[in-house]
Amino acid sequence: MNVLPTEIPDVLIIEPRVFQDDRGFFLESYSGNAFADKAGITEPFVQDNHSCSGQNVLRGLHYQIEHAQGKLVRAIAGAIFDVAVDIRQHSPTFGQWVSCILSAENKRMLWVPPGFAHGFMVVSEVAEVLYKTTDYYAPQHERSILWNDPDLAIHWPLEGEPILSAKDQVGKPLKFADVYP
Repeated sequence: MNVLPTEIPDVLIIEPRVFQDDRGFFLESYSGNAFADKAGITEPFVQDNHSCSGQNVLRGLHYQIEHAQGKLVRAIAGAIFDVAVDIRQHSPTFGQWVSCILSAENKRMLWVPPGFAHGFMVVSEVAEVLYKTTDYYAPQHERSILWNDPDLAIHWPLEGEPILSAKDQVGKPLKFADVYP
């Protein structure tokens, strides 16, 4: 696998090794040894999540203030614009964000460590997203940062308005959000 750094050193783009022939392809989507050796990701994964969304659905920016989750995200159908925002108050990259396109075609994954808010927007007709987490879902600790917070100025590739859940419509701006120390 190939590990690509981002502008925020803790967030990584993972390119798995893909074996392709006339029958199709094979890839190893996760190997604890390989992720530890090549990417330094040693956290155990405890939960797998799968979502399916239509074009312009925007999910996020989500995090859990307790039971922080690291996420290994990939699109297995379609394409998403994936975003990680550093919300670790004492981090030199606090309030900064990185993004990448994850798609069934490029087979890339994004490692979003604990301490980050995460969100994505579907840029294809439909997208299915799988992500592994390092802690269990704890709805009582879930928080949402406003997707269009002007202080973050995330450049979502939108034409028109996104399709949001009720929860994401009332996300808080980062300056009023609970953040990590």
